[in-house]
Amino acid sequence: MELPRPPAAGAEPTGHVRLGYARASTVRQSLDAQLDSLADAGVTRVLSEKISTRVTKRPELDRAVTLARELRASGVAVTLVVHEHKRLGRGIDLATLAEELKASEVGLEFLTGELQGKHDPSGVVFTVLSGMEREYIRDHTLEGHESALKRGKTIGGATVADPDMLAMALHYRDQGLSLRDMAAKLVITSGKKKGQHPSPATVMRMLREHDEQATATAEA
Repeated sequence: MELPRPPAAGAEPTGHVRLGYARASTVRQSLDAQLDSLADAGVTRVLSEKISTRVTKRPELDRAVTLARELRASGVAVTLVVHEHKRLGRGIDLATLAEELKASEVGLEFLTGELQGKHDPSGVVFTVLSGMEREYIRDHTLEGHESALKRGKTIGGATVADPDMLAMALHYRDQGLSLRDMAAKLVITSGKKKGQHPSPATVMRMLREHDEQATATAEA
């Protein structure tokens, strides 16, 4: 029997899967309202968990993203359906997730909130999510730096990134790897986290700083 083959480049998606995700911030909070909302929207496959927004590792969200990517790679159109965009997280994590979904051509649908509606991965919502959160992070980082300078403290300190890691990250990006896949392949070579993998957020920040520096140099 011939095994299924990956879809040809540029081929139209065959079928459409709507994959749901629900999250509550504490164990005491109920998921019923989100699950009911997803069921009313016709979503039959839902991955859910009760975990704080402050926790960076969310197993069920990772499973949902991985499944969405695998389904999309098989040639099926995929939409990740969530009650509200805040269920996916905030800050750098949301920006990272938005970029990863966009790179995998996975759509988003929010059933309520200020971003309510269906959003194609090539649409403006992904840009808004990434840009909005990046501006928030940048502003708070600058505020922290200014506060530290007033107290006479040094800025930055030890970093997990180095020239070799940056070179490998740029190589993996040229190959089209996602931020999560890049982070899984990179290894920290010094400091307290030596031997560990950097987070996708660290990889994104490292690449962004490189791009900004390259742009500034080219303009100069």
